[in-house]
Amino acid sequence: MDLARFHEAKQAEIKALLCAEVLPQPYTGFRPDFREALKKGAHNGLPAVIAEYKRASPSRGVICESLSPEETASQYAQAGASAMSVLTERQYFHGDIAFLERISSHFSKTGALIPLLRKDFILHPVQIAATIATPASALLLIVRLTPDVRLLRSLREQAERGGVQCVTEVFNQQDLNLARESGADIIQVNARDLETLHVDRTACLKLIQSCPPERGELWIAASGMRSNQDLRDAADAGYDAALVGSSLMEKGMPGISLRRMLRQEDRDAC
Repeated sequence: MDLARFHEAKQAEIKALLCAEVLPQPYTGFRPDFREALKKGAHNGLPAVIAEYKRASPSRGVICESLSPEETASQYAQAGASAMSVLTERQYFHGDIAFLERISSHFSKTGALIPLLRKDFILHPVQIAATIATPASALLLIVRLTPDVRLLRSLREQAERGGVQCVTEVFNQQDLNLARESGADIIQVNARDLETLHVDRTACLKLIQSCPPERGELWIAASGMRSNQDLRDAADAGYDAALVGSSLMEKGMPGISLRRMLRQEDRDAC
């Protein structure tokens, strides 16, 4: 089971945070509103796009390590991203929690007001505290990683008390039921099954159609999107936003790739 290795990969981080002599202090700067940015970002029949800084993945290996977080952030901001997802997991995604501060500082200099989503395998309260100490506007919780409803609720409420919104990721109706029971209202449907790494975009589209968003819920489609039509399909199905990572980063031109997705341009045109 792949989730077991992700769980194991976080144990050293959790232990280090628990053993730290000084606890991370909450970030006191401005956090752009993640939910509001996604609400405003949808237009012209397309969902808002959360563009991802993704250097590597378990299924692809190294995707793109030549671009700094700052350069990628600049490209995404100029290309029309509504929010930015930042992978901070080290072992499999070659990320770093320090990327959040670097990107936020860069945005402060350029005047961009783009909220940041910390994307990682978060399963312990001390990781929530560490996230609250960063400029992240939101963080990711994965139902299959923390299937205990009480823990899901507790982690979300801890984050929200610290000013950080929570995106709760599901893969199927069972996950969705647990997410809703925990009180989650930003639902991300991952077309990639984290246990098998298989991508099924059709299942992602069918889930929102068979279990329509309830009042107040905001839905995000994630994984497997490569084209303008993929974005339109997500919007037509009822998604408010789409998270796109690998297809933007893989050619080392994330800004150009995002513009092409948003404008229905030929990805291979030069």
